[in-house]
Amino acid sequence: AECKSIKAMDHFFRRKRIPAFLKPLLSLSLIFASFLMIQKLKLSEKDAVGVKHVRDPAWCGSECFSFKKTVLTSSGTSDSPVSVKDLEIQRVPNVTRSSWDAQVLNCSADASVRTQDWFRRLDQRFHQFVLHRHCRYFPLLINHPEKCADRNVHLLVVVKSVIEQHDRREAVRKTWGKEQTVNGKKIKTLFLLGSPNTGKDAKNLQKLIEYEDQIFGDILQWDFMDTFFNLTLKEVNFLKWFYIYCPKVQFIFKGDDDVFVNTHNLLELIDFKVEQRKAANLFMGDTISKAIPIRNRQSKYYIPKELYDKPYPPYVGGGGFLMSAYLARRLFVASEGVELYPIDDVFLGMCLQRLHLSPEMHPGFRTFGITRRRASTMNTEPCFYKNLIVVHKLSAQELLRMWSVVHSQDLICAQKTSI
Repeated sequence: AECKSIKAMDHFFRRKRIPAFLKPLLSLSLIFASFLMIQKLKLSEKDAVGVKHVRDPAWCGSECFSFKKTVLTSSGTSDSPVSVKDLEIQRVPNVTRSSWDAQVLNCSADASVRTQDWFRRLDQRFHQFVLHRHCRYFPLLINHPEKCADRNVHLLVVVKSVIEQHDRREAVRKTWGKEQTVNGKKIKTLFLLGSPNTGKDAKNLQKLIEYEDQIFGDILQWDFMDTFFNLTLKEVNFLKWFYIYCPKVQFIFKGDDDVFVNTHNLLELIDFKVEQRKAANLFMGDTISKAIPIRNRQSKYYIPKELYDKPYPPYVGGGGFLMSAYLARRLFVASEGVELYPIDDVFLGMCLQRLHLSPEMHPGFRTFGITRRRASTMNTEPCFYKNLIVVHKLSAQELLRMWSVVHSQDLICAQKTSI
């Protein structure tokens, strides 16, 4: 039964096969690329001298959680104002855990779905997703519960990435994802990864990511394949991980590994919301409202009518958004009652809707670029980056160059740049 289950999962997450005559060339290319990556990692290791990450399997017990009695109304809001300093995890029956409990990969197809008429009409590209979308939590291959051991973490930076994008992770660590303390506020960083696609080179890729994690100690990896449809799995698995291990973190910034983030402006925004006492249910970004599913079969975001046939709830572009830890814990509980959806941004919007909440729009989050015209010089103007919070998207080299320019004392912006 276990072999059959793993075989089903292998089929579920497999991508298109590569022609046989190309495989030797690809293997040689991977070996060469692996050699280069190891050299780069060794250089990075020198930069990280003195930083050691020790895993203690018995690190987290009942002392990890402190509960505050809070009465919730039917609308899901507290009947008294919640101070950010007092944002504590709430006790929810049957979901509290002291450690990650998904230890075995056991996910069989839901055979009952095959007999339904709507499934027979469904585009075949979505068959495996629908047959396995009850599979929600997966084993952790790499875990770092100690990230939240410091109870004074102000901001947890969480970055979605894939194994092959080492250059992007390296650029993020050197720029907006750098772990630091700013005005007494600690910032910690984590990268979310799935597992490499099945194949003879998967073991090499896995060894490389394990080596990278030994140096930096900032990777969470689950045992599901990194595919577009599985981005939603990263959302739900992270929400559960955060619920378990991070009872004292105050805010989360979640973004892609190809965005620019102005950390200073982000921290100022958080301070402003705290001062306004509007931080408890904070969920802010580049909000998209009144959107409907895309029916163009050529689009990456195509959704057939059989899968979803109504307008989307308000949601934010997944390139980067900010939320309070208090809301993240509520979202975890709400997400368990929401069926998995192929588009992760929309899925989070559905979870917010379940809590009777909507994301807040902020013009500083530009997840579609400063302007949607990619060729526009506005997209490379550093004074815009100096006054915004999030800009998507940049290559690793573009991010490093822009970060250097924006933080240079030689950069003079005549006035506050507006768009």
